[in-house]
Amino acid sequence: MIVAGVFISLLLHSIVPFPVNDHNRLYDFLISIIITVIVWEGNLRIDSILNIKIPWVNKPAKRIFTHLPISLIFSVLAIYLPMQFYNIFICEVPQASKGALMSSSVVIGLLITIIILSIEISTQFFYHWKKSIVEVEKYKSESAHAQLQNLKNQINPHFLFNNMSVLSSLVYQDQDKAVDFINQLSKVYRYLLDNRSNELVTLESELTFIKSYTYLLQIRFDKNINFNFEISPSQIHLLIPAMALQMLIENAIKHNEISEDLPLTISVTANENELAVKNNLQPRINNEPGSKTGLDNISERYKFYTDRKIEVIKNLNSFIVKIPLLNSK
Repeated sequence: MIVAGVFISLLLHSIVPFPVNDHNRLYDFLISIIITVIVWEGNLRIDSILNIKIPWVNKPAKRIFTHLPISLIFSVLAIYLPMQFYNIFICEVPQASKGALMSSSVVIGLLITIIILSIEISTQFFYHWKKSIVEVEKYKSESAHAQLQNLKNQINPHFLFNNMSVLSSLVYQDQDKAVDFINQLSKVYRYLLDNRSNELVTLESELTFIKSYTYLLQIRFDKNINFNFEISPSQIHLLIPAMALQMLIENAIKHNEISEDLPLTISVTANENELAVKNNLQPRINNEPGSKTGLDNISERYKFYTDRKIEVIKNLNSFIVKIPLLNSK
């Protein structure tokens, strides 16, 4: 800023030379440096304030058309007023040169301000452009990780093992039911394969899959587990993360006792904004710690589509998880 102030002073004297008796050039350099510091630092303060009020990333056009006039008006005042002070109290400028000196000072100051603003605006746009690229790559990485965790949770070896055990029993007890069981199991894994790359699916397709999934569970647990679905036809077009409903049902089964004395009831309801999965609370005595691929996985996947959070409600008798339903737009 000192070098810039000295340079501007020399430039002004070359453009508007004027003789003044007992004129100390040091004063010229000093006032030029002071004005440069005021203009420079003042514009930095304006930029800091506008970064809070009108961020570049949210409203770039409004920021430009607000920032530019404010900075130019400030710069004109920051140049003109100190120059008047200098003229009145330090060194009176000859009348013949006064107008040219004032106008030249303001023009040079404005040109420098515009250059500084251009650099600032370009820097801000480049910074946010670079940041957006980093965020996109971060999203791809996190999305791939979430998909991997989701896939691990979907193709659960215990789930397949349990169903194979049930199927081996059915083959000897009821061959027709065994055929139905195989058909439903194939539908479950067909859905997994078809949607392994889809982040969002319609509630209708998820419910179709859940019917096959719960069929397998009811064969396995018999009358010890019950499912209630209350979904309006007007809501089936809404979207949820693929396999989210299956994860919630699996969590309820994983963490609760299921027996003839303690049957488990899982209810699935929906309104225009959210899907709720509720089960009666009867925790297992030897409950294993979660692997964080259930609720955490769902929460992470929702972050890419909405600021709305999943809601967990736990009381003495029930456990409820509410997840947002998303519009296709």
